[in-house]
Amino acid sequence: MIRAAITGVASYVPEKVLTNFDLEKMVDTNDEWIVSRTGIRERRVAAKGEASSDMSVKAITKLLEETGVKAEEIDAIIVATITPDMVFPSTAALIQEKIGANKAWGYDLSGACSGFLFALKSGAALIQTGHKKVIVVGIDTMSSILDYTDRNTCILFGDGGGAVLLEPTEDENYGIIDEILLIDGSGADALHMKAGGSRKPATHETVDAREHYIYQDGKSVFKRASIDMANVSLEILEKNDFKAEDVDIFIPHQANKRIIDMAARRAGFKDNQVLLNIDKYGNTTGGTLPLGLDEVVREKRIKDGDLVLLAAFGAGYTWGSVLLRYGPSRKA
Repeated sequence: MIRAAITGVASYVPEKVLTNFDLEKMVDTNDEWIVSRTGIRERRVAAKGEASSDMSVKAITKLLEETGVKAEEIDAIIVATITPDMVFPSTAALIQEKIGANKAWGYDLSGACSGFLFALKSGAALIQTGHKKVIVVGIDTMSSILDYTDRNTCILFGDGGGAVLLEPTEDENYGIIDEILLIDGSGADALHMKAGGSRKPATHETVDAREHYIYQDGKSVFKRASIDMANVSLEILEKNDFKAEDVDIFIPHQANKRIIDMAARRAGFKDNQVLLNIDKYGNTTGGTLPLGLDEVVREKRIKDGDLVLLAAFGAGYTWGSVLLRYGPSRKA
């Protein structure tokens, strides 16, 4: 049986740091309020003119250098993002041209905070049907759709993300084991951007009404996220005859520390099993999971063959989990 294995990972975040103290000067908020309710202390913000494809290219370039893979060896590029450079062409196409992946095809995928999980499933399917090297990107430039006069949302999000290399393996000690992926469109009213699509194209009125920014009903999202992210994590473990103590690292979507803590407790994880980096980056939407995976690999918190559980919840609603054994790591 062929599995899709993650043989490399790399990430990128912009240089500019936006702290809670910086936000105190912009909106009616303060560091203590933000930290106590979200766990966020700072986040990264893209430079002027720095778009999702630019950040993706920086992560992918690092990934290719570290794995020794050439751009022309890439078969496909899948980009999970809700902040593409433009509606069309796809961010994947822009990336393909910038890195010189002249044999690759690809596309963008919109799954909000669960997008990277959806893209992993898509990439794994390509591997299982004959592709040899697939790059999966999770990236978002959330600062491009944030209203920095809205203290309810502007404190939460940051820019950045990462990329993984998928390759086939027949070794059962590695690769993606299983996934559970779900959507529920009844949650659309709780987390969305009203204008900019075909239902409500951009006009002077939509701009004046500030409808091209993210809107979130925090209470509704919090309740669903903390329950559903825990439940789907438990479900995938039980489905595959694992327990929480079997997992070497749990990487949850980084939306809110309280959501992460509640989900981890409900699923039975101890603190040392859970990746938490929301304090440094905030919620990078599609970027949080590859950013977290890269962190635990570089800090040697996991090694090849370790059991990794990814879980997320986001707009749509979307949510899900992916269970995998990391590696085998490809080194240049």
